[in-house]
Amino acid sequence: MREISLAIASKEFSELVNVVEQGESFDMTRRGRPIAKLTPHCADRMVGPEWAAAYRRKMAFLDEGARVGGLRANREELYDR
Repeated sequence: MREISLAIASKEFSELVNVVEQGESFDMTRRGRPIAKLTPHCADRMVGPEWAAAYRRKMAFLDEGARVGGLRANREELYDR
């Protein structure tokens, strides 16, 4: 993660957003102290393809449901009980 001052981020915001779209993240600072983070919105870009694949597998498992006492229950059904 790169560090950038708030003054420079303000002046070059459009370019900064373009760089963030490519997957880069920034810590924005004021007088050397961190005040904000600017990161990509899309989790696939932010954490890498291996993590994204593991996340999709876990979500598929949760959607399919787990065996609970011989019954199959998914996330929504567990909340309804």
